[in-house]
Amino acid sequence: MAEDLYEILGVSRGATEDEIRAAFRKAAKANHPDVNPNNAGAAERFKKITAANDILSDPEKRRQYDAGEIDAKGDMRRPQWNRAAGGQRGPFSARGFEGRPGGGSFEDFSFSDIFSDVFGSAGGGGRRTGHGFAPRGQDLRYSLEVDFLEAVLGAKKRVTLPDGGVLDLAVPEGVMDGQTLRLKGKGTHGGQGSEPGDALVEIKVRPHPDFKRDGDDILLDLPITIDEAVLGGRVEVPTPTGRVQLNIPKGSSSGKTFRLKGKGVRGKNGAQGDQLVTVKIVLPQDIDDSLSYFFSEWRQKHAYDPGRR
Repeated sequence: MAEDLYEILGVSRGATEDEIRAAFRKAAKANHPDVNPNNAGAAERFKKITAANDILSDPEKRRQYDAGEIDAKGDMRRPQWNRAAGGQRGPFSARGFEGRPGGGSFEDFSFSDIFSDVFGSAGGGGRRTGHGFAPRGQDLRYSLEVDFLEAVLGAKKRVTLPDGGVLDLAVPEGVMDGQTLRLKGKGTHGGQGSEPGDALVEIKVRPHPDFKRDGDDILLDLPITIDEAVLGGRVEVPTPTGRVQLNIPKGSSSGKTFRLKGKGVRGKNGAQGDQLVTVKIVLPQDIDDSLSYFFSEWRQKHAYDPGRR
């Protein structure tokens, strides 16, 4: 005797669509071959569960099954003679059953819905295998600290994994703090025949004692002496790629900014940013008598108000 589809899913004949949906999800997750490898019993139960859901999740097919017009496989039953109707065929529908052998489509009950619950959605996606659907491996997340100059110029780094393994990573030139690098296929292995997940490495850039970053530009505060500010001169300026000479014009005030073209960060479009150097006048720690006397005399003859417009 054929098994009852309601019994296969473990629901009553009066079950609602939501109850059938919930019962199918629960049974499918427990019996899928990817969850129960080399378990012939589970594989057979999964087939029956799927076939039962194919019919009971479709209102029209469920009506036909309840009315006895189709069997548990979804095939049309052979019409019976109705003697009370004078030998006419019984009140069975003559419309054929459409769909794959043994049942129709999953419709609302997709494999991806089921296995996002079973395996989680961190890896995302998956591919069909001989058993139906193999989940894509999960993505793994890591954090990597790099020096400011390594972020600007690029570097080769090694990430140590929790299990003791290592990932060799090329930090690209110009990477930003908080940017995530994706290493294709370096996550967990997927199901049989499916692709592995990726490794997602979030970059944390350590601050530099002198440099700061503003987009693709490098910012630097440069201390200069009072005589350099007054008389001008050439001073050495550090940049990410080495020291260069900067000409300080005569009479440069604190806060004046100079632009070093092409000494910034190479952006995504390949264009090179600049380095912006802002001078800060720094007085000597000890103000000797000669310096005090000089400015005292100078102020009497050349006093000025820097706030005057």
